[in-house]
Amino acid sequence: MIFVLGPCSAETEQQVLQTAKELRQTLLAAPFASLKEPIKFFFRAGLWKPRTMPNSFEGVGKEGIVWLSRVEKECHFNVCTEIACREHLQLCLAGGLRSFWIGARSTINPFIVQQIADEIAHFDEKDALTIMVKNPVSADLELWLGAIERIRQAGVNNIYAIHRGFTPSQPTPYRNTPLWSIPIELKRRHPELKLLCDVSHIAGKRELIGSLINQSVNLCFDGLMVEIHCSPCNALSDAQQQITSSEFAQIFSHIALPQHQSEISQLRQLRQQIDEIDESLWQLVLQRQQVSRQIGEVKKKSNLPVLQVDRYNELLSTRTQWAEQNGLSADVAKKITEALHESSIAAQL
Repeated sequence: MIFVLGPCSAETEQQVLQTAKELRQTLLAAPFASLKEPIKFFFRAGLWKPRTMPNSFEGVGKEGIVWLSRVEKECHFNVCTEIACREHLQLCLAGGLRSFWIGARSTINPFIVQQIADEIAHFDEKDALTIMVKNPVSADLELWLGAIERIRQAGVNNIYAIHRGFTPSQPTPYRNTPLWSIPIELKRRHPELKLLCDVSHIAGKRELIGSLINQSVNLCFDGLMVEIHCSPCNALSDAQQQITSSEFAQIFSHIALPQHQSEISQLRQLRQQIDEIDESLWQLVLQRQQVSRQIGEVKKKSNLPVLQVDRYNELLSTRTQWAEQNGLSADVAKKITEALHESSIAAQL
C-alpha cells in the first residue's frame, strides 16, 4: 500500500517539520506497524497552490523546497509536492526533490502537461522520479489517460494515478463527486498502473474521510492521499478537510483491509447465480431490440418520426417509479432506461 500524507500547504518550516515528525511517530506505531503488506510513504505538501480566487494563500513557493529537503533527511520520508508548470519542476529538481504530482487543474490542459513532460525528458535521472497524475476536474477518462501517457513517453517508469473526484454537476455531500466508475475503468484498462485515492479532496470535510477511505480500500485502490496537518483548524488552505496524524491512525484502525481473494465454494455458487441471471437479462434485451426494430418498420410505413419525446418521458418516469417501489436506485434505473432507449433508437434508424 502507498500512503501520501501531509498538509495541503507548506506554511512555515516549523509547521512542516512538526507535521512530519508527528506522522513519523504515528506510522511507526499501531495500526500501521502491524500491517503485513509493505507500505511506501510519501510526505506531501503543496508549495504552489492554485486558488480559485486571488488574494488568498497561494503557497510559499520555492522557499519551501528547503523545508521538504529537511523532512526527507530528518524524518526519512520520500517527499513530494505539486508542480503546475515547467518552472516549478526546474526549481524542485535543482533543489533535490524527485517526487511530484500534477494537479487536476493542470491535467486538464495538455499543453501544460506536455511542457512538464518535455522538461522531464531532458533530465538524466528519470529512474529516480515518481510522478503522480491527478484526474482532471472534468469527468474525462481519456484526458486523464492522455496526461499519464505524456509522462510515460517522457521516460518515467514510476507513475501513479490519483483519483480526487470531479467537479459536481449537481448537489452532492462531497466537495468533488467520486464517480467511482471512472477510476475503476482506468484500472481495468491499465491494471499495472498504481491507483491512489485522494480522499481529502473528494470529501471536502473531515467527517467524510473515514467512509471514503473505507470505500477506496474496498474498491482495491493501491493507496491513499490524505491531508494531515499538525493543527488543521489553523491551516491556511482547506482547513475543513485536513486531520491530524492521530486522527488518521484512529480512522485507519477501524478499516478492515480486504484479504486476498480465495475461491470459496459459496462465492463460486453466488457468482454462478449472477451469470445465470445476466444470461436471462441479455436474452430479454435481445427480445426488446427485436421489438424495437418492428416498431421502426411501423413508424416508417406510417411516416412517423423515430424519436417520440412523450413516449421517452413516459419510459423514464415509469421505470424510475418501478425501481423506487421495489427498493432500487432511481438513478440506476434512469441510466439503464437511457441506454436501452438509445439502443432502440439506433435499431429504428
